[in-house]
Amino acid sequence: MNKGWPVVSDRIPLMSSTGKSPIANVLIADDEENQRNGLDAMITAWGYRTETASDGQEALDKLGRFPADVLITDLMMPRMDGMALLNGMQEQGMQIPAIVTTAFGNIETAVSTIHDLGAFWFLEKPIQPSVLKVLLERAAAQSNLAGERERLRRALSYQGVLGDLVGQSPSMQQVFSLIQQVAPSRASVLITGESGTGKELAARAIHQYSSRREGPFVAINCAALPETLIESELFGHERGAFTGAVERRAGCFELAEQGTILLDELGEMPINTQAKLLRVLEDSRVRRLGGKQEMDVNVRVLASTNRLPEAAIQDGKLREDLFYRLNVFHLHLPALRERKSDLPLLTEGLLRLLNAKHGCKVAGVETEVAEAFLAYDWPGNVRELRNVLERAVILAAEGNIRLMHLPATVHPQSRRPSSAREEDPMSVTITVGSTVAEAERAMIFKTLEHTKNNKTRAAEMLGISLKTLHNKLKEYEASTGE
Repeated sequence: MNKGWPVVSDRIPLMSSTGKSPIANVLIADDEENQRNGLDAMITAWGYRTETASDGQEALDKLGRFPADVLITDLMMPRMDGMALLNGMQEQGMQIPAIVTTAFGNIETAVSTIHDLGAFWFLEKPIQPSVLKVLLERAAAQSNLAGERERLRRALSYQGVLGDLVGQSPSMQQVFSLIQQVAPSRASVLITGESGTGKELAARAIHQYSSRREGPFVAINCAALPETLIESELFGHERGAFTGAVERRAGCFELAEQGTILLDELGEMPINTQAKLLRVLEDSRVRRLGGKQEMDVNVRVLASTNRLPEAAIQDGKLREDLFYRLNVFHLHLPALRERKSDLPLLTEGLLRLLNAKHGCKVAGVETEVAEAFLAYDWPGNVRELRNVLERAVILAAEGNIRLMHLPATVHPQSRRPSSAREEDPMSVTITVGSTVAEAERAMIFKTLEHTKNNKTRAAEMLGISLKTLHNKLKEYEASTGE
């Protein structure tokens, strides 16, 4: 079993060894030549590397060639102004701290620029050099911190961790690479894979590494909702829209504003609802059920399905036009049986989580258990692995997980001929014709034997309260004196 779980230090140096802010690249965008040249000379004298642009379009073009750490841009410029420049940067996934300057400043513009478009600060002209110098140092430090975070994220992915996804196999490293590439964009993503492979975790990783990470992440399971309710869940409804609609309710698209929505099990969505969803995706507008007005929504849409999209289209379960609208970027998660080299890392990570959840001290797995894991095909994928380990952690409590702690489906003895199997100390033999009460009694005493008469643990394993267990034991004592 792999013992080295990735550990990353959170101490990130923001200053150089001299105590000064690290040298940074600054792009200056201003249509006034004197202002632009003056800022260029002053900022260069402070030790920064600079590049200039006469408008927003030129600045956006130069950002593709000049690795700017900080942007200083005028708000009012011809061809492309500062607001359009910031919006263009946001659409391209550029997260560069921006200091916006203008001679026509007001509070509303400042709030809109800083909060809506993510500008670092807002300065009115004429600019005070001392203020600009401090802001530049802070913006450069923020940019350096963001760069270090990205470097650490990539380092973690090489060690087998990306968000809540785990895997060092080539197939998972390819998944990590694709997530890192698509996350900063606004493209829709269709995630496919068998049940239990971690499609929702992949969607959460895309959201986490996108510019929308501060916004909400809303997941809706299309297979879990009846046809009569799914439209209300997606788009919301007005009071009186249908029987039982006693008040206005916002739908998932409204709740996910400025964030990400995951349409899980898309192939189970009713065809009529798919047509309405397609309209929302094309227009970025929704109308609540029973409503008269449409509302603009700014939401990134991700979708997942455990069915082959082509087969779902052929079976009439998925609209072809909706598939092409969502399949801008395709991400496929491999089954666990296709990446068994990830089992040690997955097992170690899950044991950490399950020990914390149940207050146990399980150190690892015995060699025989590791061999059983590798021999098993895991039809339920990572979800099944977690369930198997959770059961084993509760049974073992401490030390290592042994073969006796595994369920029959994974236990290698369950795959041998019955004549070759040894008696399982974790099993209870109940003869045909036994009453339910007799079977219950046998199970309770076998569990107490396993827990060495620890009644609290036995009750937890049996799924009953401690009071119920005590009452049962009193009944047995009264009837048999045992």
